[in-house]
Amino acid sequence: MSRSVAAALLAASVAIAAGAQASAPPAVVAKKCALCHGERGESAGEDFPRLAAQHEEYLAKQLRDFRDGRREGLMARMARGLPEEEIVAIARYYAGQPVPAPAAPASELVPVGRFTYLRGNPWSGVPACRTCHGEAALGTALLPRLAGQNAAYLERQIREFTQRKRTNDNEVMHVIAERLTALEARAVAEYLAALR
Repeated sequence: MSRSVAAALLAASVAIAAGAQASAPPAVVAKKCALCHGERGESAGEDFPRLAAQHEEYLAKQLRDFRDGRREGLMARMARGLPEEEIVAIARYYAGQPVPAPAAPASELVPVGRFTYLRGNPWSGVPACRTCHGEAALGTALLPRLAGQNAAYLERQIREFTQRKRTNDNEVMHVIAERLTALEARAVAEYLAALR
């Protein structure tokens, strides 16, 4: 075997090993995250958010808010004491995971949710969700990706904004969530869950 072929094979082997190592979850994911959120961020059930392909900056902010007491809930206990390097590792890892298949099949409420998400409800003063979260619900570094999220989780977050239990994020969401009817909230959640 020539030296150039051997060198090429060695370089390819190193690259493959590095790629496999880079895709392995950080130890903290297996220890603290995977039980509820899944090793690849696909979520273990409807009540837990899907973290795969979520924005790294957004995930890190939420983890810091839970850790530092700015956001309440079960996650506050899980995030307590997380060092910054683990927060960064968790956020980077889950942000880099592929988008899983839609969280739920389309239901008969999806057309209502699509209308509300894309156009709002001009009769009750609900603005279009897409204005902030984007046409395809992919969000930004500051706003969450909603496409493919679990409907039950989304509906609970809307309720928490309505009841002002969720106060670590955008104040505008309180006003918007208060204007949504229960049917609109469920319909938007089901529409988003069916997206990819």
